[in-house]
Amino acid sequence: MKRFLSVALVLCGLGTTLVSYAEKADATKPTNVEANKMEYDDIKQINTFTGNVVLTRGTILMKANKMVVKQDPAGYQFITLYGSSDALANFKQKRDGGPDQWIEGQAERIEYDDKAEIMKLYSKARMRRLENGKPTDEVEGEFISYDTRAEFFTVHNTASGDSKQGGGRIKAVIQPRAADTKAK
Repeated sequence: MKRFLSVALVLCGLGTTLVSYAEKADATKPTNVEANKMEYDDIKQINTFTGNVVLTRGTILMKANKMVVKQDPAGYQFITLYGSSDALANFKQKRDGGPDQWIEGQAERIEYDDKAEIMKLYSKARMRRLENGKPTDEVEGEFISYDTRAEFFTVHNTASGDSKQGGGRIKAVIQPRAADTKAK
């Protein structure tokens, strides 16, 4: 999972760029998964974990009701986390650049394409950056797509990934920067 959760937010319609970087050391850490049940199809290269799924890899923490991991012949992984409207799938990861900087997100379904390095959050999608335990920036909508290579986010008002009239509104909260970070 190359650069799994490095982050830079560009909010459509606001023209605001918010930059953060994932913990680079996570890429060299082993992946640990706990769940109530696991099924593995060796021929199709599909691993399904169900029941209180918890994945850790370095500072990455993912939780879901169900997780499906597919692997292609080249070794790339395609991960889907499933939650519900009552218990959303979620992730959290430490960011480089400071001792207590984090990125977190949640949605009913989260997909990660290791090959394209794209994460998609569907239905009740929300992402936040935290510094010292306090939110610095936050976006929410029915769909969030994050291209980790280009460090680019888009937020849409429908789970199909399109913004449509009458489809609801996206929301963004951008906190003012502290005086010491503006001067840098």
